[in-house]
Amino acid sequence: QVQLVESGGGSVQPGGSLRLSCVPSGFTVDRYAMGWFRQAPGKEREKVACISKIDGISYGDSVKGRFTISRDTAKNTVFLQMNSLKPEDTAVYYCYAVVGYNNHWGQGTQVTVSS
Repeated sequence: QVQLVESGGGSVQPGGSLRLSCVPSGFTVDRYAMGWFRQAPGKEREKVACISKIDGISYGDSVKGRFTISRDTAKNTVFLQMNSLKPEDTAVYYCYAVVGYNNHWGQGTQVTVSS
């Protein structure tokens, strides 16, 4: 059974940094496409970053140059390093994985950027 467990969310001031982690169970991080979406109150879910063997790495336009996605196969973890955070980055961040024809989601972790 596929499960994704996120951690690392929290509150930070504008300009600060956070690192999110996502640990899958049932597969290794380099086997399938994985990434992050986010959803702010009243807004649609938005792609943040994706990493896969076939397509490489991609980012949503609003986070390019500030966020970095990576994976550590030894720790079986996908990371999202978020720098220069802005109030508009406030959202629930969801880890996802594309396993076969199915999309799997984590439970989400809250990120709040506020002074």
